[in-house]
Amino acid sequence: MAESFRLAHSWLLQAWFRLFQRHRHDRLVLEDVAGTPILVLPQVFNPKLFRSGAFLVECLGPKVIPPGGTVLDMGTGSGVGAVFAARWAARVVAVDINPEAVRCARINVLLHRLESKVEVRQGDLFAPVTGERFDVVLFNPPYFRGEPQRALDQAWRSTDVIERFAAGLPAALAHGGRALVVLSSMGDLPGALAAFQSQGLQVETLAERDLINEILTVYSLSR
Repeated sequence: MAESFRLAHSWLLQAWFRLFQRHRHDRLVLEDVAGTPILVLPQVFNPKLFRSGAFLVECLGPKVIPPGGTVLDMGTGSGVGAVFAARWAARVVAVDINPEAVRCARINVLLHRLESKVEVRQGDLFAPVTGERFDVVLFNPPYFRGEPQRALDQAWRSTDVIERFAAGLPAALAHGGRALVVLSSMGDLPGALAAFQSQGLQVETLAERDLINEILTVYSLSR
């Protein structure tokens, strides 16, 4: 019964999106994320519309990000994670493979006057930060398996991003550091958790939100 209810709600949500929210997807839009304005460019993942990005940053705070620490915002998209992390961190590096996301993140860094604390780099996963270590790594990864068809689709689909992220994470964590990863029940959740555990990472649940059609969970990963 519960699964049928979730499927029905998912169908209604998709219909609602097509009728009333499509103008916020793949468009230039200014979103309010937890009281903070975030500009989203076309070809960039919308953290408020699709909820996972907003949920992840709502979990941040001085208990999660050590004041004065260093943060890597992996797959930064609009830069929302970097903007929020900079409230506590002394230094933030934001990375994305999508050049439009890099452009968007840099705009939001400038809008919030954070250019002295936040650096945005383009590249694939940990390649732009080789040899660097961070107290906290943030990641809102693509949930679905498959080949992305265009730049924006890289935020949704991948064949191996989770596995490559898990393999590269230990070398990017400072002593006592951890990663915060948000995952959805709509994606390959068992596969993602298995990838983390295969690298010897300790997996703990930090926060969970039931959105009826899906459950979002922020996991804390540590060595």
